Amino acid sequence: MKLAVVGGGSTYTPELIDGFARLRDTLPVSELVLIDPAADRLELIGALARRIFARQDHPGLITTTSDLDAGVAGADAVLLQLRIGGQAARLQDETWPLECGCVGQETTGAGGLAKALRTVPVVLDIAERVRRASPDAWIIDFTNPVGIVTRALLRAGHKAVGLCNVAIGFQRKFAALLDVAPAEVHLDHVGLNHLTWELGVRVGGPGGRDVLPELLAGHGDAVAADLRLPRAVLDRLGAVPSYYLRYFYAHDAVVRELGEKPSRAAEVAAMERELLALYADPALDEKPALLAKRGGAFYSEAAVDLAAALLAGGGPAVQVVNTYNGGTLPFLPDDAVIEMQARVDGSGAAPLAVAALDPLFAGLVSHVSAYEDLALDAALRGGRERVFKALLAHPLVGQFDLAEGLTDRLLAHNKEHLPWA
Repeated sequence: MKLAVVGGGSTYTPELIDGFARLRDTLPVSELVLIDPAADRLELIGALARRIFARQDHPGLITTTSDLDAGVAGADAVLLQLRIGGQAARLQDETWPLECGCVGQETTGAGGLAKALRTVPVVLDIAERVRRASPDAWIIDFTNPVGIVTRALLRAGHKAVGLCNVAIGFQRKFAALLDVAPAEVHLDHVGLNHLTWELGVRVGGPGGRDVLPELLAGHGDAVAADLRLPRAVLDRLGAVPSYYLRYFYAHDAVVRELGEKPSRAAEVAAMERELLALYADPALDEKPALLAKRGGAFYSEAAVDLAAALLAGGGPAVQVVNTYNGGTLPFLPDDAVIEMQARVDGSGAAPLAVAALDPLFAGLVSHVSAYEDLALDAALRGGRERVFKALLAHPLVGQFDLAEGLTDRLLAHNKEHLPWA
């Protein structure tokens, strides 16, 4: 089995390599190609990847290349983990929205729109080249904003599934709190990428007993502290929101905080410099502990599980992924992309049926899904007016003057990435 990783020079990559090495019985990778235009980073990451495989006696071949077409040729699956504009663009996404009193974040609000505009055209170009070189390959997208990027890929007819690590992070956390094996925990995970709620926590599989009330009663304070939300919010919702919901439920407080401390982008940039220095050590043959602070926890396990279900022929699996709604949430269009538990096999992903969603959640999901549709239109066709309409539709903007000011700033800060701007 051949896998290719586009964006293989990312500091995330050793997490992925570690998962491939440890879980080789689940996903028997014979060849892994890391693809990246940044030759210096790629050389460091590739060398560390080979040492990780060697330490764990993995027989697979790891190669590196800056030639996308050659790298994806013959691949069974291609994983996308891109950041167009790098940490410099992320820093802008997190700062200029604050000038308008709006949250600055790389996937949510105006910053998330900027990232989508930069990213979608590049991903679609890559996907077309994958289709020419390896027409049967699956595309697994970990590139943010995952929901919008996956929607672009699916609408263009690509064999694609989107993946996020939020659900597996909750699964592992809840399993530890409940003192059960992670595989025993099934989440009633519902919503859109970075806009989800755990409406149930079932032990024993999809039909298992829902222990969410007990979890909140016994561990609600700890869960709320991790989310940086008041315990009362969880109790009143009767659910566990994704930590991205804090940008909605406590928007103004978050804006004040962001204006008083260094940006996450600055923190990550410093962390990446330290990680790259560690990766350069020829004695290092495992992922360093610092990588856990970089983000993307359990990404490798989620990626291995998804690739195995799509490729390894081990029968269908149930996993939280991003894929077409297809009537699952009846208040959304069929071609909206949702993030939910799905049955995954060689034919793709099909969301599992869920109970009718409470208007408290359905209203926000519908609102943000409409924004995502407008955001994708702006990413595909460009134009100031399309950017403005997407921002006006976003629930964290929604005011004419704010949308105008944010549009001006977004275009000014992204001219080098938007040929039409």
